[in-house]
Amino acid sequence: MTRRFLFALAIAGCLSSFANAQEVKVHAFADARLVDAPDDTTFINGGPGRTRYGSDAHGLRFGAAGVVVTAQLTPSVFALADVQVQRTDRNDWQVPEAYLRYRPMSLSAWRLSLKGGVYFLPISLENDGIGWTSPWTITPSALNSWVGEEIRGIGAEVREEWRGETGTATFGAGLVRHNDVAGQALAARGWSLSDVTMGVGGRLPEPDDQGGHERYAPFQSVGGRTGWYADGGWTSQRGLKLRVLRYDNRGEPTASRVYNGDDHLYAWRTHFWSVGAELETGPVTWIAQDMDGDTEACPPIRCFRYRFQSAFLLAGWNRGAWRPTLRYETFRIWANGEHGHALTAALNWRPLDWLRLSAEWLRVDATRAGRSDFGLGPRERGNQVQVLARLLY
Repeated sequence: MTRRFLFALAIAGCLSSFANAQEVKVHAFADARLVDAPDDTTFINGGPGRTRYGSDAHGLRFGAAGVVVTAQLTPSVFALADVQVQRTDRNDWQVPEAYLRYRPMSLSAWRLSLKGGVYFLPISLENDGIGWTSPWTITPSALNSWVGEEIRGIGAEVREEWRGETGTATFGAGLVRHNDVAGQALAARGWSLSDVTMGVGGRLPEPDDQGGHERYAPFQSVGGRTGWYADGGWTSQRGLKLRVLRYDNRGEPTASRVYNGDDHLYAWRTHFWSVGAELETGPVTWIAQDMDGDTEACPPIRCFRYRFQSAFLLAGWNRGAWRPTLRYETFRIWANGEHGHALTAALNWRPLDWLRLSAEWLRVDATRAGRSDFGLGPRERGNQVQVLARLLY
């Protein structure tokens, strides 16, 4: 099956039965923001900067917009379709998610579910808002920024849920295709902090020291292998969530395909562990997550292997319509000398059900040897400030 066929099959399966669904819900969002960005040109416009906005993006900006349609087709069958337009160096129409889920009713402690289509893997604990946005900050953490860009389930999963008196345990596993390029962004650019979310149909920009705008489709088959993931989780009655996941795209490091005319895009063999926890202590929610893995590609002459790691701790206060948030994170890629940290402070205000106002300050301090290709020193320090107005439906 080709990527386009899988995509069309998922959309057709979701939309064809919406008219006969027992319950259909439509949610939508759109946002605009005022931006004051760091001095470096952002990677979105071909520069070395790791934030979404750079010296070439100040003032009023369109962020993103999307429509999410869900339908309970039968008591056991649920469908979701998410269509978004994301602003990078142009407007990209894309589909981050479109899937069908079968979860039959169960009178026992165990409940089985099956899901197929295009979907986010159960990795992020901070991105659980509409369209995979974060209710805590405008910009997700570095590790979840990368998940939003290059990691997606395009395939099927099976999940088992056990509901006990003290909590709920889940165990899942899935087979995924078209994740062969996952790792390209980390190798070419390093970690980023950006709320640009890629989907089927989108094209991800990357730095280009020749002054161009290199872009590639992050979800495509290069080598034709099937990857897998397995995960487990626990949610207690007292507000504790634990989650662990192992991912391996089983990419063929020597496989490549031509794109942008005569450039070669290689498959990256990428695998990682992701471990996360969430705890509620009164009005404060704590979220901690760590990702550790490596990625490898083997063009002619030599192979390139990068070990990567990132972790963050977030504290968010739920104070009615107000939600102040602090997050600290670190990130590192060993082979290219990248290491750094970032601090994010955000203040969210939800005065109305259909309106969210947010202000965010993001401070990045990082080092990467590849900045010398742009005539810059290895150290990057800068502040990105955003004031966002998001309309919700």
